[in-house]
Amino acid sequence: MKVKAINLGCKVNAYEIEYVLSLFQKKGYEITDGISDIYIVNTCSVTNTSDSKSRKIINKIIREKKDAIIVVMGCMIEAHKDYENENVSIILGNKDKSLVVELVEEYLKKREKKKLLYEDFDKEFEDMFIENMTSHTRAFVKIQDGCENFCSYCIIPYTRGKQRSKKKETVLKEIQTLVNNSYQEVVLTGIHTGHYGSDIETTFPELLREIVKIKRLKRLRISSIEITELNDEFLKVLEEFEVIVSHLHIPLQAGSDTILKSMNRKYLTPYFRDKINTIRKIRPDISITTDVIVGFPGETEELFQETLDFVKEIGFTKVHVFPYSRRKGTKADMMDNQISEEVKKERVKRLIELSNELEKNYLDKFINKTLNVLIEKSENGVSVGYTDNYLRVEIPNKIKTNSIVEVIIKERNNNHLIGEVKDKNLLK
Repeated sequence: MKVKAINLGCKVNAYEIEYVLSLFQKKGYEITDGISDIYIVNTCSVTNTSDSKSRKIINKIIREKKDAIIVVMGCMIEAHKDYENENVSIILGNKDKSLVVELVEEYLKKREKKKLLYEDFDKEFEDMFIENMTSHTRAFVKIQDGCENFCSYCIIPYTRGKQRSKKKETVLKEIQTLVNNSYQEVVLTGIHTGHYGSDIETTFPELLREIVKIKRLKRLRISSIEITELNDEFLKVLEEFEVIVSHLHIPLQAGSDTILKSMNRKYLTPYFRDKINTIRKIRPDISITTDVIVGFPGETEELFQETLDFVKEIGFTKVHVFPYSRRKGTKADMMDNQISEEVKKERVKRLIELSNELEKNYLDKFINKTLNVLIEKSENGVSVGYTDNYLRVEIPNKIKTNSIVEVIIKERNNNHLIGEVKDKNLLK
């Protein structure tokens, strides 16, 4: 039978769907991108748009193949526990994803629909272990789940539950397995990655110190980390080990102290500024990307201007801009002074324009420099890869994928770089 997976949302979701697909492969199922017998939809609920997109995809599957076995799981289900659809065979929250194959095979035998939701879904870490990834050159490793920050705008603590960590020994074994299977870059991911270990008597920097010892691991990337977790221990590890790439994604969310307090973030702009300055003393050319929410309740034009000014001052490489989305069950949903969609849209546009300007300025710094590029795709005579500071580089030659090559950067084309291979003997 054929299986198709549709994944929405974050890198944690991407990891989980890879794991589920690996289980189907081991049982002899055929993985496909086309019309299928079984559909697995891993949903996202970070915004109302995410919820809507999840539902639209489910309805599209039903229209295309009504008699298919459809499994819907993930954050949208946890956020909307009353979700029902007569054409969906199995409904799961964020627990028992590792049992999807068993549940599908049980359905094939009995044709009985199932909906599994738990009050204590976050009681323990649901172990998953990946040996290969079907669609990536970089390998994701989920080391942590859950979040207890309870930012006033965020539904995720309710959909993902409390903090829990994968055992250190399991993380190390998984990464070693992936490296043995020729992956040169590993991305550590979680819902609150930097909080790893607080429930198992270790710390994130301690884990990093063990990972960097793994032989033949060329790059270690962190999917996202909070500014409050960049403590002295972490910064020392960053300084000591070049295998940790020169790119950090650090969510800002707002550049106004008034809004940060209202968001229940755990820092203010002076703290954020000082940490970034310290990081840049350690890695002067590091790429720092971020997330910013625009149009949070109470955000006046003056407060939004504070965010624009702060983003420009910090000089992020790129800003991922999100219009504030009201989420039922969060404190922000009940706040006065909600911002109109028209104002949000206009502010999003202005911040994206600033982000594009900052990104181009950062990229221009690397023209005529030699950078190491991990080749992820090579087709039609053009190879595409990424530097360790996560810059997209195109090379007008065919180069072996999953190889790291030295590239001389010649020019910038909008938001990516164009280069040529330093060693011509590497060309196919």
